Amino acid sequence: MTRKLRIMVDHGVCVGNDMCTNIAINLFALNDDLHSEPVNAAGDPLEKVLEAEENCPVSAINVEDEETGETLFP
Repeated sequence: MTRKLRIMVDHGVCVGNDMCTNIAINLFALNDDLHSEPVNAAGDPLEKVLEAEENCPVSAINVEDEETGETLFP
């Protein structure tokens, strides 16, 4: 069973450095304000999603299990 994810980006913190879009290329895109946006929660495997979250230099990404509300990183 595939885990359903809730992926949020805090635009008040995001600096648009494009790290997440280079790691999880099918999940994240930069919007017109150059903030990261999750565009396809099922676009990349969980490992890539968590790698993108871990490598965000300003910790703007939060990933949770949609069903349990569990934060998946850290």
